Amino acid sequence: MTLEINRIATYDHPWTHNGNPFESEDIGSYYGFIYRITNTINGHDYIGRKYFTTIKKRPPLKGKKNKRREVVETDWKTYWGSSPRLQADIDTHGKDKFTREIIHLCASRGETNYLEAYYQFTEHVLLRENNYNGIIQIKLGKNSVKDLVIKK
Repeated sequence: MTLEINRIATYDHPWTHNGNPFESEDIGSYYGFIYRITNTINGHDYIGRKYFTTIKKRPPLKGKKNKRREVVETDWKTYWGSSPRLQADIDTHGKDKFTREIIHLCASRGETNYLEAYYQFTEHVLLRENNYNGIIQIKLGKNSVKDLVIKK
């Protein structure tokens, strides 16, 4: 018998995945995630994507030409989406009235971008009145998703 203990988050208003707070040590080899932010007052939601890391470019060392690159964690823990309507409701009602859920962990940039559009289209975010998404924007090439396996 396995007993699962709910963890306590190390940051405010944490992202959850499978009902538990998601922490930096849970990232592992994942590149990004698809998320849903839900207004608990009226049920409106927002579907988006976020990367866990980014490349920070630093100036070259003295006497060198090449810029230095460093992989750093993004602001994913404090990120609340890019929708102006969502941001306005968060400002009005407060962050306590919203949940942030990771609905899919992704292994690559291409998978993250593809699955964001997939979830947005399959959940008809532009056709529902109770959704904060105002646009679906994607630029995706075949090579970006060549390793993506679709489970039937």
